[in-house]
Amino acid sequence: MNYRRLGSSGLKLSELSLGAWVTYGGQVGEEVAVKCMSRAYDAGVNFFDNAEAYADGNAERVMGNVIKKLGWRRESIVVSSKVFWGGEGPNDKGLSHKHVFEGCRNSLKRLQVDYLDLFFCHRPDPNTPIEETVRAMDDLIHDGKILYWGTSEWSAADIMRAHGLAREHGLTPPQMEQPQYNMLHRDRVEKEYLPLYREIGLGTTIWSPLASGLLSGKYNKGVPPGSRATLEGYEWLKENVVTPQNIAKAKQLEPLTKELGCTMAQLALAWCLKNPNVSTVITGASRPEQVNENMKAAEVAGKIDSSLLEKIDSILGNRPRPDRD
Repeated sequence: MNYRRLGSSGLKLSELSLGAWVTYGGQVGEEVAVKCMSRAYDAGVNFFDNAEAYADGNAERVMGNVIKKLGWRRESIVVSSKVFWGGEGPNDKGLSHKHVFEGCRNSLKRLQVDYLDLFFCHRPDPNTPIEETVRAMDDLIHDGKILYWGTSEWSAADIMRAHGLAREHGLTPPQMEQPQYNMLHRDRVEKEYLPLYREIGLGTTIWSPLASGLLSGKYNKGVPPGSRATLEGYEWLKENVVTPQNIAKAKQLEPLTKELGCTMAQLALAWCLKNPNVSTVITGASRPEQVNENMKAAEVAGKIDSSLLEKIDSILGNRPRPDRD
């Protein structure tokens, strides 16, 4: 396993990590989570991602139980959570000082840890001044509840606004962003955030590297029963991701996997790893065998040269173009 710095910080994350979205506390129970997290840890994974919204907090409970059961040294792992959707009450959601504070406290209880290494604002909150959120995160850092804070799916302009306010008032600025990034979803990471890597040392912990499974090739012959696209609440997948156009691109990528001797999923993960501005690629798994296969993507990345990247770009036809001055 290779380890990458989280942007300009000194923190090192395994380039492949494991997340709990959809699976823990939802699709899979604690017994499977133990196996998946153990396999990942044994492969060198040190970053485990979560959020208060995942399975209404159950994903954090499962992960916390697993960490306690396996007896890992706290120093050997990086644990994250995200705050925004905490409940139904008027102050149980958003990024107010109150909810950021209470959301962190509740995540710590569910995860059974004393502090979070990374704490993300899960979405921007138009109803809360950015300065209020920055101050809330800074308070948590000074209280020893979190070590680094960042954003998820924020615009570059809002991230820069938060960073500027932090510097202006002597507060801790955001260090990382958790954006969606994969072969089909590129503009934000490759274009919009480009100045932020240079100017503020932004790190990225990218999610959905397989485009919700489409880039694993599992939808190439239709939507299989029990797949994520059939789950209640995920109807948007069929409308926005599992489209005929995207499936056609996935099918065109298949011959490249034969050249590399890998699976479609490994190719998609390896492609994300080729971006030097990606600090870690968050993978998901509902079976320990999936963890084993995902971890092999690091080897595949070493086989992908510039000519192969050009082939992939020609198939995808979506490489972001730089703005003209």
